[in-house]
Amino acid sequence: MTQTAHLPAPAPGADRRPGTLRRVLRVLAILACLPYISLKVVWVAGGEIGIPAGSVLLEHRQMMLIANAVSVVADVLVVVLALLLTQDWGRRFPAWLLALPMWAATGLLTPIMTGYPAQLAVALVTGDEEAATPSEPFLDDWVFAVVYGGFILQGLSLGALFALYARDRWGHIWRGRLGELPARTSGPGARALALAGAVVALLPASLHLLWVTGSTTGLSARRIAERDSDFYVLEAERLAFLLVAVAFTLFLVLRRPARLRMRTTLALAWTASAAVGCWGAYLSLVALLPDPDPAKRVPELVQLSYAGEMITGFLLAACVALFLRRRSAGA
Repeated sequence: MTQTAHLPAPAPGADRRPGTLRRVLRVLAILACLPYISLKVVWVAGGEIGIPAGSVLLEHRQMMLIANAVSVVADVLVVVLALLLTQDWGRRFPAWLLALPMWAATGLLTPIMTGYPAQLAVALVTGDEEAATPSEPFLDDWVFAVVYGGFILQGLSLGALFALYARDRWGHIWRGRLGELPARTSGPGARALALAGAVVALLPASLHLLWVTGSTTGLSARRIAERDSDFYVLEAERLAFLLVAVAFTLFLVLRRPARLRMRTTLALAWTASAAVGCWGAYLSLVALLPDPDPAKRVPELVQLSYAGEMITGFLLAACVALFLRRRSAGA
């Protein structure tokens, strides 16, 4: 995607305004940001709405201030992306400069879009009403519903806008099936990146498999005591993203199975590598933050799983980017 496809020049006076669907999706994406941004602004200003007494958030006010300020900037970026994807000038935006924030947005939002509904569904089936919220004071229940609901709406609307944008601008790149790809699209460099990502993924995948099947290897005593249905849902989800990211990136570079559609393979490789890499990076950063309470520190093996996911996601994303560059050059 590093090269912009040459688009036919519009006829003089041609109407290049976005259609009704894109305008609706743009409004939804922007409106979905407002609850989250509003809460964060209140917290940055010192308000405590939605934060119960005794919450750990109130113990680290300086850190909370920095994190909330960064979060506001990140959500404002969603608004910018929604505008970029629906404006004429957005079609001339550098491909790599657009792909990077969209990959990050995909990676941060997708696990929430899949994990939170799964947690609620499991809680409904098992009758565990507290399954979708932390066991100790952190945030009021309604905050999770409002914020995560907003994230899901953001992901759906922004994802749909990006799919429409990418179809118009780069749709010729992923037409056809894997068996129709020329050999030059997946040279030794892409295969080496995919293989390296698969090897690194063995550690976090093995750990998530152990934890989802009930093992306590590497977990802290506090985490072991707090395991509930949420824990198992998220472990299963992270294992699934790892497997999908590795499998479909390998499919892409090996050009097998031959009859698999390229757009399906590319979409799953993009989404899963983003989920693995971005959440691995986020959790690695959180794990490195100092905490005076030894019981709350993240064990080394868990930190290794986070780092393994981050490295895996970045390696596979680099492989996808290299594939797209070569494919774009030869299309």
